[in-house]
Amino acid sequence: MARTNLISRQGFQQLQTELDHLWRVERRETTEKVAWAASLGDRSENADYKYNKQKLRQIDRRIRFLRKRLEVLKVIDFSPEQEGKVYFGATVTIENDHGDERTFTIVGPDEIYNDKTVISIDAPIARAALGKSVDDVVKVSTPTGLHTWYISAIDYVRTKPAN
Repeated sequence: MARTNLISRQGFQQLQTELDHLWRVERRETTEKVAWAASLGDRSENADYKYNKQKLRQIDRRIRFLRKRLEVLKVIDFSPEQEGKVYFGATVTIENDHGDERTFTIVGPDEIYNDKTVISIDAPIARAALGKSVDDVVKVSTPTGLHTWYISAIDYVRTKPAN
């Protein structure tokens, strides 16, 4: 399944910060370590050289990915038209007939790592909830069967576009 190219302003800034750090700090430091290790002579048995060359390849791979990804991402800010309905950026609280309650914020697929309070807009529950209002029913088909949830709250973080 293709990833949606949407991202929040905060998520976009985090990716830009990561790219900047990798390029200006991590890559420079690792390149210096590779040059130092190479100056020691025999590279075939030089663990510092091998490790830092591998680390440099990983850094370069991530830099290439971030540069390409940042070019295609579309930053989505809150719009008053979204109020009262579930759209990108909404923090949604849902509950089922058993009283189980879940709260999550719908974000882009690039923002879901290391944060248990967010889900991707590509997730089945997010797709099923899009356009719904408070008290609407959300039915989600999963490998364990059909699950029914009720939307109990919708909120948005209002961000201002950068000038």
